[in-house]
Amino acid sequence: MSTIADAVAEGISDRLRLEREARGWSLAELAARSGVSRAMISKIERCEASPTATVLVRLASAFDLTLAALLARADRGDRLTRAGDQPEWRDPATGYLRRQIFERQDHPLEIIRIELPAGQRVDFPAASYARIRQVIWLIEGSLIVEEGGERRELAPGDSLAFGPPVDSALINDGAVPCTYLVVLARS
Repeated sequence: MSTIADAVAEGISDRLRLEREARGWSLAELAARSGVSRAMISKIERCEASPTATVLVRLASAFDLTLAALLARADRGDRLTRAGDQPEWRDPATGYLRRQIFERQDHPLEIIRIELPAGQRVDFPAASYARIRQVIWLIEGSLIVEEGGERRELAPGDSLAFGPPVDSALINDGAVPCTYLVVLARS
């Protein structure tokens, strides 16, 4: 692997394969549980395809994990996470940039910084919220949150707590990128 992005992709493929094999699941079983095609899962595991946020959320949910847990690097054993050690992942379809500010297996909270490019939308199935509670805090730009048919427009400084699990979308219909924090707790 020659770049940080390549190393992250390799880490995702390794993590996905390890989670699947630890459960004794075939590709077909993971496909059935996640709604992601067997062919796509195989390509991801072989580092031949870069998954979108939606695909990763579906796979994480099938494993009963949050997206952060699926993407997290091995526990560093230290409570301090240096800025340079905070993993980033970019959705190849939307350019959505996800920076894992804080995540530990032994702690119930996660903090994620998201940059959503102008004119982009990211959809999340209800299953991705099944075992978490989360709040979004908009730092800059504008953000529309569609949650179960309800539409809310956020301005900088606004926060929104998500309700019961429903299909949701985060939309930046503005002319500039928006940046927001997601703080979530596992339930």
